[in-house]
Amino acid sequence: MIQNTDMQNQDELGKSACTYAALRRAMRRLGQIYDDAVEGSGLKSTQVGLLYQVRRLDRPTVRQLANELVMDISALGHTLKPLERDGIVELLPDRQDRRAKRVSLTQAGESKLDEALELWKRVHERTEAVIGVQKAEELRSTLDWLASQGFADRFL
Repeated sequence: MIQNTDMQNQDELGKSACTYAALRRAMRRLGQIYDDAVEGSGLKSTQVGLLYQVRRLDRPTVRQLANELVMDISALGHTLKPLERDGIVELLPDRQDRRAKRVSLTQAGESKLDEALELWKRVHERTEAVIGVQKAEELRSTLDWLASQGFADRFL
């Protein structure tokens, strides 16, 4: 029979014993904070990140964008639909491969992203101040590695 104190210890361990669960909890918390911060732009923080990658990659194909975001192509397509409907992005056939679609920001999308990035910058600075610049850099480095194909390949 498990003693009450053993159950308390198990509950405390359960908060951080599973890397995946801890990461999901942290992502939900940060998602709430960043969503609240960029709300004035009319975008969600996930949309800001997606639009930023579209700009950074300069008209990527849907497949390139999905790979960069570590997303399934169909999930990305679902995510792009409201942005396309609202005139923030457009999907155009690739000039060299008409089967492929390229994602680009519209003029309205460029303006919307600039607006959102101003709000994002403030919450990013606050997040770094709370975590500490060095810890934040280490965290991003670790998370980038976890998102990499090299990390995934180690499980194959």
